[in-house]
Amino acid sequence: MAGLELRKVYKRFAAIEVIHGVDLEVEPGEFVVFVGPSGCGKSTLLRMIAGLEPISDGQLLIGGQDVTDVPAVKRGLAMVFQSYALYPHMSVRKNLSFGLETIGAPKAEIVQKVAEAAEILQITPLLDRKPGQLSGGQRQRVAIGRAIVREPRIFLFDEPLSNLDAELRMQMRVEINKLHRRLGATMIFVTHDQVEAMTLADRIVVLRAGVVEQVGTPLDLYNHPANTFVAGFIGSPRMNLLAASVTAQSGEDVQVTIEGGKSVSLRLADPVPVGTRVTLGVRPEALVPVEEGHGLMRGEVQITEQMGGESFVYVGLPNGRTVTLEIAGQPRITPGELMEVGVEGGRIHLFGPDEQVLRQV
Repeated sequence: MAGLELRKVYKRFAAIEVIHGVDLEVEPGEFVVFVGPSGCGKSTLLRMIAGLEPISDGQLLIGGQDVTDVPAVKRGLAMVFQSYALYPHMSVRKNLSFGLETIGAPKAEIVQKVAEAAEILQITPLLDRKPGQLSGGQRQRVAIGRAIVREPRIFLFDEPLSNLDAELRMQMRVEINKLHRRLGATMIFVTHDQVEAMTLADRIVVLRAGVVEQVGTPLDLYNHPANTFVAGFIGSPRMNLLAASVTAQSGEDVQVTIEGGKSVSLRLADPVPVGTRVTLGVRPEALVPVEEGHGLMRGEVQITEQMGGESFVYVGLPNGRTVTLEIAGQPRITPGELMEVGVEGGRIHLFGPDEQVLRQV
């Protein structure tokens, strides 16, 4: 088990810079998830850590040692890919043991490590099967087992659940979480799925266009997003982001008027001039139907998604924008009806013209 540190790491392909000076520390035993949209650089960053892509500038330290120019095979890492990359002609047992055999590990040690990995992943009854006889989830367990037998300093996962259906993804999230707790190993996991990030991570690294937008625990990012990108990316359904402007300001108190809606009063740590264009953010669960005249906005219900335990209601506003409400239970709401929408609690986020959060007091 080892920690990892990236110091001002850059990646360039010819004249194109795709990773822009990333600084990051991963503590020993920590589960860190890289998340972001396709093309944000998360897999490239993981491959640089693995040694599969050279670092253009900066330093990579593992366990306090500079391994920037150390070949992948000597870094002591194990990687699990999106594709299972199993040898189809070999049994599960042989797939697990093959890497140890190629480095000349003693036979007794190989047998022991294969048995231990199979027990951890509950694939002991599958050891004599071929990959073609396994389900997708079982094959992914074998791929993870192949990493476990190597006893790596750090586990690297590159979107390992993307090829699984929704139910199997949920099961494998649970299995990977249990595996992390059992091994206490350092793990770095790449995904574009923010649900995977929220449920697996000790800390999440949100990337956009090769830049780290924010690092924090899942609930830190959910409750205190640093900018509109993180606010809109973390959370499902996403945060409602509404165009607004500052219409009055007195000391710490400002009045913010929603485009096509009403005004709300907030207290900000720093003054914001009247006329400033801002973005008001509210989570779907913080929006509620209210009596006429008591809300911040009014619109027409477009559609209701009944999920059983909760319902998602989409309300179209006069300015053409749509807000999403998450309502507990199974409310009877008909498309086409008018709805007044208010905020429950004071859970309102405000972002400035630069998309960065404005601190409230």
